[in-house]
Amino acid sequence: MAQQREEKESRHLQRFYYTQDQAIEKPFNWKQMWRLLIYLKPYSRTYLPAAIIAMLVSTAVRLIVPILIGKVAIDVAIDEGNISLLTYLVIGIGILYLLSYVGNVYRIKWVNILGQNVIYDIRQHLFSHVQHLSHRFFDSRSAGSILVRIMNDINSLQELFTNGIINLLMDVVTLVGIIVILFVLSPKLALAIMIILPVMFYLTTKLRRTIRRSWQSVRIQQSRMNSHLNEGLQGMRITQSFSQEKENGEYFHGVNSDNYKSWREATRKSAMFRPFVEMSNAIGTIILISYGAYLILLSVENGGIEIGDFVSFAFFIGMFWDPISRLGQMYNQMLMAMAASERIFEFLDEKPNVKEAADAYGIDDMNGHIEFDKVEFSYDNDRIALHEISFEIKQGQTIALVGHTGSGKSTIANLISRFYDPTKGKVKIDGHDLKEVNLNSLRQKISVVLQDTFIFSGTIIENIRFGRPDASDEEVKEAAKVVGADDFIQRLANGYETEVEERGNILSAGERQLLSFARALLANPSILILDEATASIDTETEVKIQEALGRLLKGRTAIIIAHRLSTIREADNIFVLEQGKILESGNHSELMRKQGEYYGLVKSQFQMLDAM
Repeated sequence: MAQQREEKESRHLQRFYYTQDQAIEKPFNWKQMWRLLIYLKPYSRTYLPAAIIAMLVSTAVRLIVPILIGKVAIDVAIDEGNISLLTYLVIGIGILYLLSYVGNVYRIKWVNILGQNVIYDIRQHLFSHVQHLSHRFFDSRSAGSILVRIMNDINSLQELFTNGIINLLMDVVTLVGIIVILFVLSPKLALAIMIILPVMFYLTTKLRRTIRRSWQSVRIQQSRMNSHLNEGLQGMRITQSFSQEKENGEYFHGVNSDNYKSWREATRKSAMFRPFVEMSNAIGTIILISYGAYLILLSVENGGIEIGDFVSFAFFIGMFWDPISRLGQMYNQMLMAMAASERIFEFLDEKPNVKEAADAYGIDDMNGHIEFDKVEFSYDNDRIALHEISFEIKQGQTIALVGHTGSGKSTIANLISRFYDPTKGKVKIDGHDLKEVNLNSLRQKISVVLQDTFIFSGTIIENIRFGRPDASDEEVKEAAKVVGADDFIQRLANGYETEVEERGNILSAGERQLLSFARALLANPSILILDEATASIDTETEVKIQEALGRLLKGRTAIIIAHRLSTIREADNIFVLEQGKILESGNHSELMRKQGEYYGLVKSQFQMLDAM
């Protein structure tokens, strides 16, 4: 079993890494970083300039104080014994530090507000974009992998926007300021200390590619783990039903171990920056003490320096390596942000397969006359789901689609709602080619009830109102009464205000289906699609549904997809499909007289019931 799991994971990894290798090999993408920084634009006149001003104030104080201590306090006040000047200097430095404290407080406050606003905007943008992507996007991706992009990957940008950008500016300003001051104080000593910089930058630059690869690997492993967690939790009942907890635990152990190893490797490589900086600091200090002492012994006329200059140098050297260290850490943050942003922008760059035309128009009044004109559809290039089918559904008709699994029934329903576009041919409603119609105006007039109905966390009344958010409480309750849901709702402890929990776990399958019928009715659609909507309902509940269907379907065009043939006897027309083709059509009586494919389906179903 362990070997099977390893083989399964090996195949999964090969498929997963094949799509990621090209991204890993890319150099640092400054264009992409700029694209991230564009999210700062709405705050370019508020929090961003305020944070920069606060940063400049605190940085200026840090640069001024060492000069005051070295050049004024030591070389003038102490050397001349001027106690009054020394007193004023101490008071002045105290005021400067207080000013720096205030600047730091407001810098931290404003960058955090700025960062949280930017993270909010990116997450909102990504979620809104994903909501408008076509069904093909969700067909090829697990819910867990999408959650990773919206949650984990965007969270990875938080440090960049809350501290990184302003700290980067602060460290650059500090570093440039220190270098300028050092060369003004003593070009010789400054040049001697700076000689270590090229070596340090060379060594740290060599680590960039491997560090970036490591953080991308972390993102990949996190995506795998979240995908498995999402599937494992949603399928927990199946896992327990087949007593596969051990197998599931072993698989998760493998995924969790890979995630742990990727984090350990990435942090190990990232941690190498700090030792390089500390080593550079040590070498710089040795140069300062040895060469600085030599220059003190020389006279100023012979190129030497005063003690005050040496003290100022010591202060600045202590300050010099900290910004370099933080810049190294900042580069790590940027690598993490780059790895995350690549995955975020991959989704943001995803275009809907079902595209809305630039001149798309809305349908104000939909009658519900549907026409398929030589429609062909394929989910992929290898398998054709529909073979140039043509048919017509007149306004107010109820038609049924029957056939074996994979015959194309649900595909027809998906094309009517324009979740997909046909590969060839046209789908029309009231004579309008759906490719020319505004998607919102189309879907607002179509309600779909699925076999696996989705109930949101919240109350009963909120779930029904999802069909039409502006509906009144009375309209919601009336819709529930029409479909027969009011009876069981009234028996609940809090009636319509009962919390149904995640996916409606406190309700039976039949009760959840009744809520979906009420939701569909409340939307007042012109076209109603029932895709195996009664498959999960018991016989008693089905009787209630059949009683409600008459009122539910009245004046509406309805498409019913059902394996349970007893639910479609009253349909105006029945289409029998097989491998994407319409084999026969007609009402129940006509098809039974033909004794064709439909007759065989009905006969086999009744034989199964008799056998039971």
